Amino acid sequence: MANIEIDAIDRRILAILQENGRLSNQEIAERINLSPSPCLRRIRRLEESGVIRGYVALLDAQKLGLDLLAYVNVRLEKRSGPALSARGDATHADLFRAAVQTWPEVVACHAMTGDMDYLLRVQVEDMAHFSRFVQDQLLHHPSVIDVKTSFSLEKFKETTALPIL
Repeated sequence: MANIEIDAIDRRILAILQENGRLSNQEIAERINLSPSPCLRRIRRLEESGVIRGYVALLDAQKLGLDLLAYVNVRLEKRSGPALSARGDATHADLFRAAVQTWPEVVACHAMTGDMDYLLRVQVEDMAHFSRFVQDQLLHHPSVIDVKTSFSLEKFKETTALPIL
């Protein structure tokens, strides 16, 4: 889908929604000095075009007992082999991507350039939980040949807001 035109009013709407997605259309319209109907039309256009993907509640991991945050670099097998031939045309990347979707501990996964193929953001209760995840899921996957982990010591910035220029 092509990018849509975003003007200054749209940008203000997006900034307001990123700050507080629970505001009513009336409240947003008042903040941008626009009447509610055109404001709602703009929001609907942003939703329908996919600029606004959805609305969520942001949860506090620590208050849910998920105190350990790890970033895991994963390198996959590049060659085809018996594990792949039994699964048709699927590649190691296809199999890994499908497995990641089933692992609730993985809260983000990015394909990467460089030495490693994927970067996982993993949120778990503690080191024992992380160890179980790595041993039972990650290293057990037939496509994974190497992992390197870094643990977060302190969070001093985290935002879901995108820089709206």
